Amino acid sequence: MNSRRLHDYYLLLRLNKPIGILLLLWPTLWGLWLAADGFPPLLVVLVFVLGTVLMRSAGCAINDFADRDFDKHVARTKDRPLTAGRISSTEALLLAAGLALVALLITLPLGWQVVAWSVPAAFLAGSYPFTKRFFPMPQAYLGLAFGFGIPMAYVAIRGEVPWEAWVLFVANVFWTIAYDTEYALVDKEDDLKIGINTSAITMGRFDIAGIMLCYAVALGLIACLASHLQLGFGFWLFWWIAVGIVLYHFGLIRDRDRDLCFKAFLHNNWLGASVFAGFVLG
Repeated sequence: MNSRRLHDYYLLLRLNKPIGILLLLWPTLWGLWLAADGFPPLLVVLVFVLGTVLMRSAGCAINDFADRDFDKHVARTKDRPLTAGRISSTEALLLAAGLALVALLITLPLGWQVVAWSVPAAFLAGSYPFTKRFFPMPQAYLGLAFGFGIPMAYVAIRGEVPWEAWVLFVANVFWTIAYDTEYALVDKEDDLKIGINTSAITMGRFDIAGIMLCYAVALGLIACLASHLQLGFGFWLFWWIAVGIVLYHFGLIRDRDRDLCFKAFLHNNWLGASVFAGFVLG
């Protein structure tokens, strides 16, 4: 296999753009730290981190397969390896299946319950790209897929999924809608032309208000959970930093400038990191 082909696989799996890994990893780490009261076993952390990388990469391959006929009409995606013809659809599917299988196998040491929960997680990740054809808010579906590491973390640590895990899960769904709508604003004109659904299109002229509302719900739920768990000053310090980040995002996206919307999307890594730091120090 030549270096050019390896580079195309690298691009297909979006390993050159780790923001997707980080946005998937942060809520998983939230769940691990809260489930373990701040001291998750190292093996569990390593399995979840590696599984996050593998499943995000598999999801990217599935996404490019699903969107191969759409991506050629979008300026930002027209040169992706699959839609440009440098990688075949069969290769992309086999690669996605292989990565998903490895992700499933590495959960075996964590017990059958974690393995069982990984099956619907894989289904959500694999089916998300196809929801853009019929579901008006595919970003909400993405939130379900990106947040499934939270209940899995609780199962791995405690063997059950208590209500606090579902509060955190719902908070992550709203956070995902917020940041992925910022991302969708970048491609809104192209998406309208090719006829796929995004929350940026569904929200219409209320897109910015919708994003800010989703941020508010996400941080509000996290604050309610932290209050119930009686987390300390360290949490609230970083929670207020997260609030400041949201206000900064509003300044970036309020005029719907494509480059600034993309900058806001990328900046969500720091919001996820702030909440995680709060959980660790709280």
